[in-house]
Amino acid sequence: MTFLLYGSYGYTGRLIAEQAKEYGLTPILAGRDDARVKAQAESLGYDYRVFALDDPAELDKQMQDVSMVFHSAGPYIYTARPMMEACLRNKVHYVDITGEIEVFEMAHEFDAQAKQAGIMMLSGAGFDVVPTDCLALYLKQMMPEAVRLDLAFAGGSGLSHGTALTAVENLGKPSAERQDGKIVEVPLGAHTLTIPADPQPYFVMSIPWGDVSTAFYTTAIPNIRTYTGIAPKSYRWVGLMKYFGWLLRAQWVKNIARRRIKKGPAGPSEKSRIKSRTVVWGRVTHASGQSKEARLITPEGYTLTAITSLLITKRVLAGDLKVGFQTPAGCYGADLVMEVDGVVREELS
Repeated sequence: MTFLLYGSYGYTGRLIAEQAKEYGLTPILAGRDDARVKAQAESLGYDYRVFALDDPAELDKQMQDVSMVFHSAGPYIYTARPMMEACLRNKVHYVDITGEIEVFEMAHEFDAQAKQAGIMMLSGAGFDVVPTDCLALYLKQMMPEAVRLDLAFAGGSGLSHGTALTAVENLGKPSAERQDGKIVEVPLGAHTLTIPADPQPYFVMSIPWGDVSTAFYTTAIPNIRTYTGIAPKSYRWVGLMKYFGWLLRAQWVKNIARRRIKKGPAGPSEKSRIKSRTVVWGRVTHASGQSKEARLITPEGYTLTAITSLLITKRVLAGDLKVGFQTPAGCYGADLVMEVDGVVREELS
């Protein structure tokens, strides 16, 4: 039950490392910052390794005695490929917690190589995208002939450094959705909905969430759109993106944003995480116009991510897996998210 946890001292990696013993797991902590990895390992009583991702020979060396890598160091658009390729070369199972469409599509492109190597390659083992993926499959089972899937989430407790830095990479870029099986670019926030929640509904706008990629492979539904909650007053600014998106894409603007993020807290406080909840809503629609809806109430995203990451890791190390590219619900079913304490699933009229 030993695995390599790369990026262990990041906000989410730290949560995973701290809770691993509760699941009977022993991570080997790893990252490129010697001082931070060593201090964390001494605090938790785990072995550790220090290495970067830019040397294939060093990556191969670090994988000689492990059967699985849990990759928690983003932005994954930069870090996933070298780790995925190393896992393929060394026949080591790969799991991460990305939410980036490009990374899911990259992992899917490695499907044949992963099958040949006899390994599983599963991206999105956390809030990105376990609850939405599970809800997508649940809805697909309710309406097998659905041609459209809408997914939304709202609530939570704020962003970690890693999530915020990933968001910076996408500043000024358009949104994405799946149309007739293909991923296409659309304006950010081009569509809005109001989803049911207690004590009051949430206003949500369309965004390029990971399910634009993964839900298609899980459900085969050809048209998929994803949304997140936003304050109506803030949404008014989204429409101006077409006028100053070029500015947001400038590296000097992104550098300013990165510096401000790094000066702030690493992520939501434990108190904030404990008291927060997230609503995940979904709807499938038939070609006739008939639709069905369902909803999940879950712990906030980072709390859920640590739990689902460890649940999946334990299954992989126990041999409960499928080789090749996999999505969370595609591999472990729609009830995977129901293994998390506090999750409630409801069918809506």
